[in-house]
Amino acid sequence: MLDVSAGRSVQIMLATVVKQGVIAENRVHEQDTGSPEVQVALLTARIQELTGHLQSNIKDHAARRGLLKMVGRRSALLKYLTRADRDRYRALIGRLGLRK
Repeated sequence: MLDVSAGRSVQIMLATVVKQGVIAENRVHEQDTGSPEVQVALLTARIQELTGHLQSNIKDHAARRGLLKMVGRRSALLKYLTRADRDRYRALIGRLGLRK
């Protein structure tokens, strides 16, 4: 018999591993978890995941609203990074494959 709580912990564990990988690839220094680069990379990963969900669940309007909010937040962070340091901005969009 499959324990439902065990299945959820496996999904959470995989999400944590993916999140830690994204942070490790985009951090500025060793203990960085909040720089704009990390925040944009995490939002990009969540946006890609939610986009896949919405392709199979077309009528999930709550998820669509959340997706739009994440896209707006990512856009604001990228705009900030453009003003603060254009070289870091260019490196980030190149690394993440974002078009601007």
